[in-house]
Amino acid sequence: MFNLSSAKLVLKPDSSRLSAVGLFNKKSFHDQRNRLSVWNKLCYAIGGAPYQITGSALGFFLQIYLLDVAQLDPSHASIILFVGRAWDAVTDPTVGFLVSRSRWTRFGRMMPWILLSTPFAVLTYFLIWYVPPFQQGKIIWYLIFYCLFQSMQTCFHVPYSALTMFISNDQKERDSATAYRMMVEVLGTVLGTAIQGQIIGGGQDCPTDEPDVNDSRNSTKINTSRLMLSCLFSSQKQAYLIASGVICIIYVLCAAVLFFGVKDLYQLSQLLTFRQGLWLVMSHGPYIKLVIGFLFTSLAFMLLEGNFALFITYSLGHRKDFQNILLVIMLSGTLTIPWWQWFLTKFGKKMAVYFGMTWAIPFMILIVCIKSHLIISYLVSVAAGVSVAAAFLLPWSMLPDVVDDFKVRNPDIHGHEALFYSFYVFFIKFASGVSLGISTLSLKFAGYETGSCLQPEAVSLTLKVLVSPVPVVLIAVGLLILRTYPIDEDRRQGNRKLLQEMLDSVTDSDTDSETSALGSSV
Repeated sequence: MFNLSSAKLVLKPDSSRLSAVGLFNKKSFHDQRNRLSVWNKLCYAIGGAPYQITGSALGFFLQIYLLDVAQLDPSHASIILFVGRAWDAVTDPTVGFLVSRSRWTRFGRMMPWILLSTPFAVLTYFLIWYVPPFQQGKIIWYLIFYCLFQSMQTCFHVPYSALTMFISNDQKERDSATAYRMMVEVLGTVLGTAIQGQIIGGGQDCPTDEPDVNDSRNSTKINTSRLMLSCLFSSQKQAYLIASGVICIIYVLCAAVLFFGVKDLYQLSQLLTFRQGLWLVMSHGPYIKLVIGFLFTSLAFMLLEGNFALFITYSLGHRKDFQNILLVIMLSGTLTIPWWQWFLTKFGKKMAVYFGMTWAIPFMILIVCIKSHLIISYLVSVAAGVSVAAAFLLPWSMLPDVVDDFKVRNPDIHGHEALFYSFYVFFIKFASGVSLGISTLSLKFAGYETGSCLQPEAVSLTLKVLVSPVPVVLIAVGLLILRTYPIDEDRRQGNRKLLQEMLDSVTDSDTDSETSALGSSV
């Protein structure tokens, strides 16, 4: 017979059961916030490819495209490169501030920015590589679409960079996801270099005979040479458009994978003014030292990147092989990313910075000191790719450490991760715009002849200076500044433990609330 009293006993809350439920909820909550599957990490990493694919194509080929295909004056090309990078730099903190004030949606706080910016980014990128049929307004055309693309790219990349802090609260998981990301991003530079270089590579031949224009007997040769150059420029224009179309398709596919494969965790956010946010970021000493140190080292590699195609073509004379040499550098960098991840885990991130950056210096010196030789150029490219990998991985691996350090010292301030990433990118991009503008003007003063297959000796000397002595000095200055960077392995591990304790206290509080609610309902 059914006993009512026994039924009441069954319904009475049992403390041991509630404790078990609490432990289960705590563990589930902890795992949910921290654990990332390999699939999540891959989807997150693939989202970084568009920035690097387009960045490598623009970095390696835009200068030579503006000079030799669009046939702009070097001074006009320098204006486009400088203003475009400067505009790009200004938009970074602006977008970072707007992202930090964005409301949470069912897609998260970062994903709407990534999703909405993608179609406009691919359209403006494609139009950068289109040569308009008019001559007078070319500089305006390239300036407008270069700046628009940089703005749309910023709306994609700043939220994506800040997403590092939102995919997990565990430092190990974030470091692992960052290693995946850097692997894919370096692979993205390979892809961008390969697509752009291999598609346009077939159009790099130049007429070998340059007839004397003062000799009337060579009129037939002159006309033939001009016809060959006209056909060359026409084929190059088409090749650049095809390459940009392929890159645009890859851009959209990567953005889709990121959107459907990654979810950003909800975190508290405080609405501050732009000035307040700027003061918070700039008053954190470790962040300033890290940014200024990497500012100089990044400038070194950006100068090398921006002038290397011209250096290979006109100083080393490897016109037909320059796209393959660039590809070897990027492949070498891709293959050594896992090794750098092991190195920084074993010996620490500061040691990885010293070793990785100084590794490039002997090869920068060697490439300009030896006589031009194709095999040696390939060997130097393989070795240089090792440092390129370190230059890619280490800044993005160390930025989360600075944000964690800020959180430990300011536990009541939340939701400003995007500002740290956007201001870092701001300084890097602004300085790179200045460097590219100055380097292009240097070529003009050296006598660079637009559309010519041969350049004066002064141009070759200028390119040698831009890819060797100047980057070496910048790397040395950057490493001296990074010696003062205070977050070593002990402090990093200490911050990790403190943040975990803070997270566990939040988890315990939430679990206690859920347990109390469960007990009350029962």
